[in-house]
Amino acid sequence: MGELLHVVVPTPAHSTVGEPLSYLGEAPLAPGSLVRVPLGRREVCGVVWDPPPGNGTPVDAAQLRPVGAVLGGLPPLSAGWRQLVAFAAGYYQRSLGEVALAALPPQLRGLDAVQLARRLQRKAAPAAAAPRHVPPAPSDEQAQALAAIAAEPGPFLLFGATGSGKTEVYLRAVQALLARDPQAQALVLVPEINLTPQLQARFEERFGADTVVALHSGMTNPQRLKGWIAAHLGRARIVLGTRMAVFASLPTLGLIVVDEEHDPSYKQQEGARYSARDLAVYRGHAEGVKVVLGSATPSLESWQACDRGRYRCLEMPARIGAGALPTVRLVNMNHQPRGTLFSPPLLAAIGQRIARGEQSLVFLNRRGYAPVLACNACDWKSECSHCSAFRVFHKIDRTLRCHHCGFTERVPRACPQCGNVDVAPLGRGTERLEEQLVELLAQARRPDGEPARVARMDADSTRLKGALEEQLAQVHAGEVDVLVGTQMVTKGHDFRRITLVAAVNPDGALYSSDFRAPERLFSLLMQAAGRAGRDAARSAASEMWVQTFSPEHPMFAALKKHDYPAFAEQQLQERRQAAMPPFAFQALLRAEARTQEIAQAFLQSAADAGPGLDGSGHVVIYAPVPMTVQRVANVERAQLLLESGSRPALQAFLAAWQPVLQGLRVRGLIRWAIDVDPLVI
Repeated sequence: MGELLHVVVPTPAHSTVGEPLSYLGEAPLAPGSLVRVPLGRREVCGVVWDPPPGNGTPVDAAQLRPVGAVLGGLPPLSAGWRQLVAFAAGYYQRSLGEVALAALPPQLRGLDAVQLARRLQRKAAPAAAAPRHVPPAPSDEQAQALAAIAAEPGPFLLFGATGSGKTEVYLRAVQALLARDPQAQALVLVPEINLTPQLQARFEERFGADTVVALHSGMTNPQRLKGWIAAHLGRARIVLGTRMAVFASLPTLGLIVVDEEHDPSYKQQEGARYSARDLAVYRGHAEGVKVVLGSATPSLESWQACDRGRYRCLEMPARIGAGALPTVRLVNMNHQPRGTLFSPPLLAAIGQRIARGEQSLVFLNRRGYAPVLACNACDWKSECSHCSAFRVFHKIDRTLRCHHCGFTERVPRACPQCGNVDVAPLGRGTERLEEQLVELLAQARRPDGEPARVARMDADSTRLKGALEEQLAQVHAGEVDVLVGTQMVTKGHDFRRITLVAAVNPDGALYSSDFRAPERLFSLLMQAAGRAGRDAARSAASEMWVQTFSPEHPMFAALKKHDYPAFAEQQLQERRQAAMPPFAFQALLRAEARTQEIAQAFLQSAADAGPGLDGSGHVVIYAPVPMTVQRVANVERAQLLLESGSRPALQAFLAAWQPVLQGLRVRGLIRWAIDVDPLVI
């Protein structure tokens, strides 16, 4: 007869095959075992799952297909891992197989039993001797935070100023864990790939290279498989990674750290739209593991959780070495000549830093040379023919590039519409800032008499392999005097020579339709300011310059005092009055179709089917509207917002709504997706 096995397999988004499928195996297999099973005409990787509660649906064994092969040599995935996957699938409204198989390395999903056995037979490199690194003595604030982490269950919010030594707290917390249990493992999450190398270097310096592995999408498939296997077999004591690493298989997990927990990069925007920060907290609770969330500007959700006693707030307001936070200076651009990019006082301040051998950081969160190329005669603009957005002018390679669909063309010699040769860039990006700074600082000299060196760091300049590490090394070595960059250089980096940070044009987010825009902007400016004066000897002269047309805005009053609690209180009061998150819970239903009418027709049909479903009495369904960027790659996009004052009611409604949505058939609809707890509306 064989053994009845329940196996989850990779299924398309919103497939009606959402539960484990039944197969016949030659012998019993523990839940969590990896197998190859037939699915349609192909063979796929699957995970043996726990039997359904009760007797389940009766199965005719004669109709079951046999398991193809067992991927032996790997221990089964743990019950804690399976519980995390099941929770993520249910909460974020995705199929179990879609989440479970996406959490495994891509290369592992394609291996058969022989190929996997061959890889497991490869001998690991001999362990290197742990470096003899003597850590600095902890400050009083660090010692108090570590004592609380050791004594209390958590979760903890480590609310520390930039430069207060949060990373050292992470290192010592991991060190204490490994000292208590040499077999324990720690998971450390960072928001972006570019923050991984420097953090990995610090952990390897403290614990040895053989103890630490990285997991992120910037790695090759063989590298990801090697790191995942090392973590799954318990050989890796510490796993560093981006949001995908929250699903890493860590059988002896003892501590989870989420650095820069406020960062929106922890929210996945494709497929299963999960929040790695929230899943880390859930995983810690489910597996009895301590969780430390760290930030100088916590998310309002985490700040409110501290107010309500769900998290323990550990404050570290002072910088290491008694360094001072930078002085914030506002430049009222209404008093500057029209079209001024850099005010004379700011340029003078940058010149003084160059003469003293110090560094400056100029921040603008827009890459490229200019966001739009326009004709002065006929009003033609560089619109993307496939998207409802403009193509960005990149001067370095003379292209117009759409940052949404990737469509790229050479810059026309004349206006395509009227033939006018006077086609000019509108607005500014980091390329243009770099070019103008080189011209404006042509007379500035370093202490050795050499001309000032300006460099740019953004997604374009660091695209090639190894470019990011090379540019960071140049900044740390003092070879760059003025660094121009996007938000990728404003967080997490420990630039010891930077004493001035300038935000050139931050006003766009002040009056955005997105209610989270002020929170994001305040966080970004605070993080940017934190790059200045990290060396205590230079901190007294460190400054943060903000050029703005709205200096009276209340956000800048809090920024000048580095007063995040005051800003958070003001924002939470506004959110409470407007019944917005975290005082309400939201979900979005997004639809993509060949026309906007089709997308909105599907959403309207979905809305009409909502009344009467479980929880519908506590859920408000708003009218469908086009998305902010309405068309991408010739696909029209629309969305529908759901809001409720009760999270359980919203979850009950979404669970009852899913089968209804799967049954809707609208000709011309391409895809739809539910986004629970969306960050962008």
